[in-house]
Amino acid sequence: MFKHILVSTDGSKLSGKAIRTAVRLAAATGARLTGIYITPPYVPPMYGEAAIYVPAVSPKRYKELTQREARKALAAVEIEARTAGVEYRGASLTADNPWEGIIRTAKSKRCDLIVMASHGRRGLAGLVLGSETTKVLTHSKIPVLVCR
Repeated sequence: MFKHILVSTDGSKLSGKAIRTAVRLAAATGARLTGIYITPPYVPPMYGEAAIYVPAVSPKRYKELTQREARKALAAVEIEARTAGVEYRGASLTADNPWEGIIRTAKSKRCDLIVMASHGRRGLAGLVLGSETTKVLTHSKIPVLVCR
C-alpha cells in the first residue's frame, strides 16, 4: 500500500501521536519512514525606541539551539521506528513556511503519505493562528493523514 511515509514533528506531545500512528502504519505496510523537523529561519531582533532590551541571540547560537531541538524531536521518531523494526531516516531543514518545507521534503523523498498532527483549532483561533496542517492539506497532492 504505502512504500514511504513522511511524519512531521515539532517535538510536542501531540506530534508523538502522529509519530506512533506513522510507525504503526509503516510497520503494517512494510514502508520506510522519514521524520521531518522544520526550523524557521533566523530573524535578527529589531528594537524600537520603547522596546525593552532583550539580549539578542546570534545566528550561530540560534543554529545551535534549533539543531539541538531538531535532534531531540527526531530522536523520538527514530526510537519508535527502531523499536518497531521500521527503516528510518531523519531530516531537518529551514523553511520560511513549515507547510512548504513539509511538502517539498515529501516530494523530494518521493513519499506517498504525509502523517502529521493537528491541534484542531477552529473558529477565530484557527483563523488567527493558522494551521500548518490545514495548509499542507490544501496544497499537497500527496495524501495526508491527520492525527488528533
